[in-house]
Amino acid sequence: MDGSNPLILWLALFFLLILSAFFSGSETSMMSLNPYRLRHQRRKSSGARRAAKLLHMPDRLIGLILIGNNAVNILAAIIANMLAIYYVGEAAAPWVATASLTITVLIFSEVTPKTIAAQNPEWFAFKASHILKPLLQLLNPLVWSINKLTNTFIILLGFDPRKNRDDSLDSEELKSLVDISGHKLSDSNQGMLRAILDLDNMTVEDIMIPRNEVTGLNLEDDIDVLMEQILSCEYTRQPVFKGDINNIIGIFHVRKANHLLRSDRVTHKAIKRFSDEAYFIPETTKLTTQLVNFKKMRSRFAVVVDEYGEVQGLVTLEDILEEIVGDFTTNTADKTEEIQANGDGSYRIDGTATIREINKATGWDLPLDGPKTMNGLVLEQLESIPDGNVSFATNHYRFETVEINETKIKTVSALSLRAVEATSDA
Repeated sequence: MDGSNPLILWLALFFLLILSAFFSGSETSMMSLNPYRLRHQRRKSSGARRAAKLLHMPDRLIGLILIGNNAVNILAAIIANMLAIYYVGEAAAPWVATASLTITVLIFSEVTPKTIAAQNPEWFAFKASHILKPLLQLLNPLVWSINKLTNTFIILLGFDPRKNRDDSLDSEELKSLVDISGHKLSDSNQGMLRAILDLDNMTVEDIMIPRNEVTGLNLEDDIDVLMEQILSCEYTRQPVFKGDINNIIGIFHVRKANHLLRSDRVTHKAIKRFSDEAYFIPETTKLTTQLVNFKKMRSRFAVVVDEYGEVQGLVTLEDILEEIVGDFTTNTADKTEEIQANGDGSYRIDGTATIREINKATGWDLPLDGPKTMNGLVLEQLESIPDGNVSFATNHYRFETVEINETKIKTVSALSLRAVEATSDA
C-alpha cells in the first residue's frame, strides 16, 4: 500500500464493520427465533430448515459467530490504529482510534444490526443462514477445538455443557402464549383454549351436580310415582336406586321409556331391566382424564363417589364440554336464577351456587381451592351456623346472610369492595 493513500485501509475497515454487523445481527436473530414457529416454518421454508439445523448445535453456532465477530473487530481495531497513525501520529493514535472505533462499532455494528435482528429475527436469521452454514463447514475444525476447550472450562466451573435447553411449556405458560396471541385469535377461540388448559387443574368435584340436587328413581316408591317421574323429568338420564342414593343399581335413559311403556306390565323389575349399568368415578378425577375416560367407556354419564364409596353427585360429558365452550343448555328445573344482580352492584346468591359459577357470572376471583359452594364459603368463615343474619368481609368481598335455616345458609347478598373503591375513585 502506498503510505500516502489510505483508501485501501478505509475500504478494508468499512468491509470489516459490515462483517461485524452481520455477525452481531446473526447472533441476536438466531437466539431470538421462536422455536415453535420455526418448527412450523420448516415445512415450507428452506431458510427455516437451515436455521433449525444450525440451532440444533447451538454451542457450535455461537462459537462460529463469536470467532467471526471477534476476529473482524480485532482486525478493525488494528486498521483503525493504522489510520490514526497516518492522520494524527503515533502518540495520539491509540486514543483517537479507540474512541472513534468504539462509537462507530457501537452504532453501526452492534446496536443498529441487533435492533433490526431483534425486531425481524426470521428475516435476518433465514438470510444469514446462507452464509453461516458454509462458513461453519469451512471453520468446523477451529470451532470444534475451541468448543472442546470451552466445554472443559465449563465442566470445571460445575456446569454440564451437554445439557439442552428445555423449551417445553407448562399450562400456565401456554395460557400466557394464548393471551399474547390475542390479535390472531378470536375472543371465543381464546376463551376455549384457556378453558382447555384449565381442565387439568379441575376435578369432577368442581363441576358435578351435588348429591342434594340429584333426582332419581327410588325403586321403593310406587310404580305410579316412578312413571310420573320418568315422563315429567327433563333430564335424559336418571340414577335408579333402592332406598338410599348410595345404593345405585343402574341408570335409566329417557329413550327407554317407550320400550318400558310397550311392555305388558310396567313393574319395578322392568325399570331395573331397562336401566344401564352405572359408571362410578372418584371425585378427585381430573377433567382431562375424565374426558378421555368418557370416550374410552363410550359413556356420557358418571356417578361421583368419595374415598368411602359414598355418592357425592353426578357428572356428564356435557358438564365438561360446557367448561370449554360455555353454557349451551338451559336447565328448566331451576325456577329462579342462583345468582341475581341487584341495582346497587351487589348480587343475591343462592347458597347452593358454586364458587366457579359465581366467578363466571360476576367476573370475581373468589378462591377455588377451598369450599365449592357459597354455603361452604360462609360456613368456613363463620365456623358455625349463625342464629341471625350476619355480615363479614374476606378477600376484598363483603357478604351478608339473607336467609338461614337450621342446616345451611340459603341466600347471601355479596358485594365486591374493589368495585366500590373503583366507583368512589371515579
